[in-house]
Amino acid sequence: MTGASGATGGGTGAAPEPTTSAESPWPVRTVALKVSKWIDRLGPVWVEGQLTQLSARTGTAFLTLRDPAADVSLSLTAPTQLVREKALTEGQRVVVHGKFSFFFGRGTLSLRVDEVRAVGVGELLARIERLRALLAAEGLFDAARKRRLPRLPSCVGLITGRASAAEHDVVTVATTRWPAVSFRVENTATQGVQAVPQILDALDALDRDPAVEVIVIARGGGSVEDLLPFSDEALCRGIARCRTPVVTAIGHEPDTPLVDHVADVRAATPTDAAKRIVPDLAEETAHLAALRTRARRALHAWVEREDALIARLCARPVLADPLRTVDARAGEIVALTDRARRTVDRGLREREADIRHRRASLTALGPAATLTRGYAIVQRGGEVGSPVLRAAADAAPGDVLRVRLADGAVTARVEAAE
Repeated sequence: MTGASGATGGGTGAAPEPTTSAESPWPVRTVALKVSKWIDRLGPVWVEGQLTQLSARTGTAFLTLRDPAADVSLSLTAPTQLVREKALTEGQRVVVHGKFSFFFGRGTLSLRVDEVRAVGVGELLARIERLRALLAAEGLFDAARKRRLPRLPSCVGLITGRASAAEHDVVTVATTRWPAVSFRVENTATQGVQAVPQILDALDALDRDPAVEVIVIARGGGSVEDLLPFSDEALCRGIARCRTPVVTAIGHEPDTPLVDHVADVRAATPTDAAKRIVPDLAEETAHLAALRTRARRALHAWVEREDALIARLCARPVLADPLRTVDARAGEIVALTDRARRTVDRGLREREADIRHRRASLTALGPAATLTRGYAIVQRGGEVGSPVLRAAADAAPGDVLRVRLADGAVTARVEAAE
């Protein structure tokens, strides 16, 4: 096949076709014919997807097969009888067999279907389980990545069906519990082929709004097929990318689509979601009143304990009459001072008497007392420090002697020794 730029294709061994140019372009019919021939060379294929835009008014039914995980679709044509026999409906998961054909007149491509197989619930659940294992392995279900909800959000983003019971339950219960809360509601499809892209758009819009502090995705339960959009991989990853905390309230207690595991908080019902995002004003008021009462009682009890302690301290003698102890100690100090003075005086008198006694003893035993009784001390020489004469033989005639008496001393000369 030769492309619009004139390049030869295919690897068929055929001779290259002339290259097109602005001066020698191909007519539309030539290009359409070449495309048709190339498409005809493709063999039959099996394709899986979700049916949308089903129209079976004539002998040929026209359908669109959408990829649930991406914004990609194919046009299908099938016998109306086949569509009716299989009871095909929009939103149904199917596997189709057919061959591509290029409509020469309109220049469109479609898959001509000759066999359709519905994807059973068991197969859908098995695929959900495989996706669950994949997302869990990537850490999208980890508790560590889940964020805490704000205590008192001023604005809540709500994604739900238009005029649905889920919207009524969330808004009514939340505003009843906390009248100051406001909502930014994004109405989307909550089942079918349009649900995932619309929910993703609404999720992105709410996540970009700085006023929205928490996002709630709510739906009132349903069958496995109805809840398939909430196990879609694209939606799960979209919730994981959100910077704003997300609360899911998709179904009732038995319903656990994959978004419940990715969301920061899973609520069992839309009513439960409303109770989780805002506190109850009456309960908070009662709790605050109880805390005030407890604080008041605790403060009064503390003041009473401290007052009783001060009263006991003031009743003690040292604080009741501080000078009594001082006066009592002053008397003791005076008595001790007198006692110390008497003790010192008695000791001094005793020491004085002892000194007199010792002086008398020394006087009685000293040489002066002996001299007063008529004795004398004879020194050989006339000086005061001359040696004492102890024997008569020690004195020679003519020696000068100093004789010390009680009241003085005289000098004598030896005449003879006897």
